[in-house]
Amino acid sequence: MPGTGHFDKAAKDWDQEDRRVALARAVAAAMRSQASLTRSDSVLDFGCGTGLVTLELAPLAGSITGADTSPGMLAALAAKAPIPRIQLEPDGDGDLGGPYDLIVSSMTLHHVFDVPDLFLRLGRHLKPGGRVALADLDVEDGSFHGGADGVFHLGFQRDRVAAWLREAGFREVRVETACTTTKEGRDYSIFLALGIKD
Repeated sequence: MPGTGHFDKAAKDWDQEDRRVALARAVAAAMRSQASLTRSDSVLDFGCGTGLVTLELAPLAGSITGADTSPGMLAALAAKAPIPRIQLEPDGDGDLGGPYDLIVSSMTLHHVFDVPDLFLRLGRHLKPGGRVALADLDVEDGSFHGGADGVFHLGFQRDRVAAWLREAGFREVRVETACTTTKEGRDYSIFLALGIKD
């Protein structure tokens, strides 16, 4: 994962961009619809940022925890609500806690160098029968981030994501369209990858 400097600086104004807020709401709505979230579920939001998705899901979960590499982002979440938070190492390492019933993530995978390894790691922090709901960009031409540092993937092929999840021990894997986001006049599709851990 990239260094936290950019995100620490951006945290203060992160939620001021309407596009980001709308995207988080749309992704959270897709997760609510597709991930069978219940009031008994313990949930981890991996790469939670300022908590835009976390707080959308919180009223529907039994408990929810946010994990992120950026102290600035976690501080912004803390200022909004007393959500448990996990400070990850700059490379994304660190104990994720759990085990959880559901792990969600929104727009974080493209910042992770080794996504197959991450899927294995997430599986280790799920209860038997636990689920993932992971949203990110479909393959794009690089214009979404415009050459920003810390972007390891220009979106993903859906079949590749599904294969990685199966290789990590997930079953009933499916990859759906979560929503579309518009940035600087261009539309970008966002997928939601779902699976159940044996």
